[in-house]
Amino acid sequence: MKRPAALDRLGVRLLLLFVLLALAMTVVFMSGMQHAIGGGWRGLVRPLVRDYVDRLAEEIGSPPDVGRAQALVARLPLSIRIDGPQVQWDSHPGLQGRPERPFPPRPPWHGAGGLRWMADPQADDDDGSERGWLLVTRMTPDGHRLRFGLADVPWRHRPRSIGGLTLALLLGLTLAAYALIRRWLRPLDDIRAGAQRYGRGEFDAPIPVRDRGELGRLAGQINTMAGDLHGMLEAKRALLLAISHELRSPLTRARLNAELVEAGASREALLRDLGEMGALIGDLIEGERLAAGHAALQREPVELALLVEAVAVETAEAAGLDESALARALDFALEGVPERLDVDPARWRLLVRNLVGNALRHGAAPVRVSLAREAGELVLTVRDHGPGVSDEALAHLGEAFYRPDAARGRGQGGVGLGLHLCRLVAQAHGGRLQLRAARPGLEVQVRMPWPEPAEEGDLRR
Repeated sequence: MKRPAALDRLGVRLLLLFVLLALAMTVVFMSGMQHAIGGGWRGLVRPLVRDYVDRLAEEIGSPPDVGRAQALVARLPLSIRIDGPQVQWDSHPGLQGRPERPFPPRPPWHGAGGLRWMADPQADDDDGSERGWLLVTRMTPDGHRLRFGLADVPWRHRPRSIGGLTLALLLGLTLAAYALIRRWLRPLDDIRAGAQRYGRGEFDAPIPVRDRGELGRLAGQINTMAGDLHGMLEAKRALLLAISHELRSPLTRARLNAELVEAGASREALLRDLGEMGALIGDLIEGERLAAGHAALQREPVELALLVEAVAVETAEAAGLDESALARALDFALEGVPERLDVDPARWRLLVRNLVGNALRHGAAPVRVSLAREAGELVLTVRDHGPGVSDEALAHLGEAFYRPDAARGRGQGGVGLGLHLCRLVAQAHGGRLQLRAARPGLEVQVRMPWPEPAEEGDLRR
């Protein structure tokens, strides 16, 4: 059986624990007190009741005097019934012929001297009371049976509103306890939200420290840890950018010197390796820039369909496809986004170039490139018809420097940053990268919130 979701909250579990503990303590206390004083109470009350009933029987006399019995009933809250050879009288005729039953809670002296409880069925329920007998029997010397009882039971005289008021008070106390527990545990919600922000790389908003207790100290320690991690990440990013920038100058000189080498296979291999190193440095720098998210974007009005088609064709031409092969390799479906949109054209060029380049390099024709609007999202889809990748490799595509060995080798180019940069571009635009094994081939979708349409007066730059 599945546990209710509310029980997963620590505050609810603590509140239930307190309520159950209070109920258990009440039951144990009441039971202990009843057993502690019950015996002594019975020992005190029994002789008093017996002596009092004996005096009442003497006052009525033998044979019983009905007038004296009526005087007692008029003066005291008693019920008297006389059964015998000479006198048959009952102060409460409505109780005659009714069965006797114990009254809960059971009186401490129950069972002594023939005490029984008899309910009056003629009692009016609206007055909040119940009339009946707590019976004690005495025999007179002339053979009459005197039965004494209480004429009006005080247990039912109390207003019914006391029960409702008590229940409302208990509910109020429970709600107050829950509110207090929620206030005490509120720092846990702040800590959870802060941990989620830190996990997304958002270190600008620290966890608020609301008190000086254990949870407050925990929030402060987590903030300190997050600050240290942020500093380490920033130092790593700065070092990576510095190394990348510093490598560009000697790389440029090496390429210039390679151009002076005698033409041949060695020269071509050297230039290819230097070009791969330059692309790697450029990708590293771009990746660190995109880590800033929206702050790295430079939006402007762009006819997105034309941009996607132009970049895809340029990528195919750079891959060595001639005009006839290019027509067979690329299949466009761009009619779904005819208008101009505010996007970052440089990042979109990088996005389309990497996706189409991967599809042409590791897949097979035709490569279908489509733009569409779905449920308020801008969707770019690139699907090839190649061998695709395994499910295990699919789960890791998009990670930095990940290269599925079954799909490519070193000679095929790429260092495992293409899809990683595509993921960063999608995230910078507030979207996400999705990969699916199309069988055959691989389908990559970039989904991001629909950009604001460009105004009529805007010009494409």
